[in-house]
Amino acid sequence: MLRLAWKTAKSTWPALRDLPLRAAVALGSAGLGEPVRPARLWKAYAIVLPAGFLAWWAIPQVTWVMSPSIPAIAVRADPGPIRKGDFVMFTLSHPLAGPEPVSVTKEALCLPGERITMVERPSMHPGTRDGWYYCNGKLLGISKPLGRNGQTLTHWHPEGPVIPAGMVYVGSPHPDGFDSRYYGPVAILRLTRMRKVL
Repeated sequence: MLRLAWKTAKSTWPALRDLPLRAAVALGSAGLGEPVRPARLWKAYAIVLPAGFLAWWAIPQVTWVMSPSIPAIAVRADPGPIRKGDFVMFTLSHPLAGPEPVSVTKEALCLPGERITMVERPSMHPGTRDGWYYCNGKLLGISKPLGRNGQTLTHWHPEGPVIPAGMVYVGSPHPDGFDSRYYGPVAILRLTRMRKVL
C-alpha cells in the first residue's frame, strides 16, 4: 500500500512542481519561466468579471421549469393582476407531489366568477371514470384515474357552477399534468404571476 502511494506521489510531483509556471502562463506570461504580463491579466478580468456578475444577478431572477406540463423552459416573476392564460407559480403540498412542499408553475385557466363544469365519463381503465373540465364551455383538461407510476388519482368535484371569489383553476395542456383537475382551484393570494423567458 505504501509503495503504491509512493509511486503515485512520485508520478504526480512533476505536474505539481510545474503548476506555478503553468499558472503564470495562464495569467499572461509569454511562456514557462517568463514574467507575468499584468495588462493581459486585466483584460481577462475586464471580460470575465462583468460576465460573472451578470450571471450572478440574472440566475436568481429566472426559475427553470422542470416539468414538461407547460410550454416554457424558464420563467421570471412579473408582478401584476393575474389574467387568463398567465403563468402562475405557487407552493404545492400534496401527498402525490412528495413528502415536502414543491414549487410548481401552471397556467391560470379559469378565473373567479367564470363557469366551471365537470362531466364524468367512463375511463379507458375498466371500472373508473374520468373528469372532463370545462370553463365557459371550453375544455380545459381530462383527469386520469391512475398516475404515471400507477398511483390512484381522485379528481376534483366542483361545489358550485362558478369558480369562487379569490380562487383560480390552474392547469396545463399536458394530459399528465398534476393540477386543479385533482386538487381544485388555488387561492389567488398563493399565486405569483410569471412571465415566460424561454
